[in-house]
Amino acid sequence: MACLSTSMVSTSQSTLTSKSATPMASSYSPSKPLNRTLVIPRSFHGLRRSFQPRFHRLASAPRSSRRCFCVNASLPLVGNPAPDFEAEAVFDQEFIKVKLSDYIGKKYVILFFYPLDFTFVCPTEIIAFSDRYSEFEKLSTEILGVSIDSVFSHLAWIQTDRKSGGLGDLKYPLVSDVTKSISKSYEVLIPDQGIALRGLFIIDKEGVIQHSTINNLAIGRNVDETLRTLQALQYVQENPDEVCPAGWKPGERSMKPDPKLSKEYFAAI
Repeated sequence: MACLSTSMVSTSQSTLTSKSATPMASSYSPSKPLNRTLVIPRSFHGLRRSFQPRFHRLASAPRSSRRCFCVNASLPLVGNPAPDFEAEAVFDQEFIKVKLSDYIGKKYVILFFYPLDFTFVCPTEIIAFSDRYSEFEKLSTEILGVSIDSVFSHLAWIQTDRKSGGLGDLKYPLVSDVTKSISKSYEVLIPDQGIALRGLFIIDKEGVIQHSTINNLAIGRNVDETLRTLQALQYVQENPDEVCPAGWKPGERSMKPDPKLSKEYFAAI
């Protein structure tokens, strides 16, 4: 249903590193360079190889008719700097400015997109995140909701009672993406409908996207799973020689990413 934008992948390093959107890291100049991805233990060699697109010449094609074959693909958002943006938003029933890169070095960010104000599944998600906001706050995390609606529409929806399909007061900002530029940069925009899919991104303190999920319009998201994934992310960043197995929750056994040491985990479960 969605038609995601693609970019030509080239073996040229300069092409791979250029991006159409301004990354969060561009406005941040710490004394030490940013780590663009999670730290991978030295023993975890399997994840250290960089992606190199392969190009093959058809064996049946004569040498005189040699052609250049290119691969059309989008570079993954996960593991790369989050596209920065500055936009109007509504918070505490006031109009404010939100700039994503302002959170670098300060907080993690849960950035989620939803299709439209005054709809059906959307308020259940928005309210659920607001009601659980304190749990994310304890993890030094901000939540930002985004749709293509105007700030005036956001405000009217917030001022509508929840029993009437409204949002009531929210504990985090709702961002207006009327130009649809934010939705495009995060590759969640449905071009022929002009609205965004239910994309959710977890961005770490360095401004790197560490997790993303995209649901179709009719499928709401789970706040518990978002919280669990955030906790797992923070754990492995604090413990770079460990990884989290499926369904891991705080207090449970983690795993050593090593052929021998990993057996300790499997022997214990």
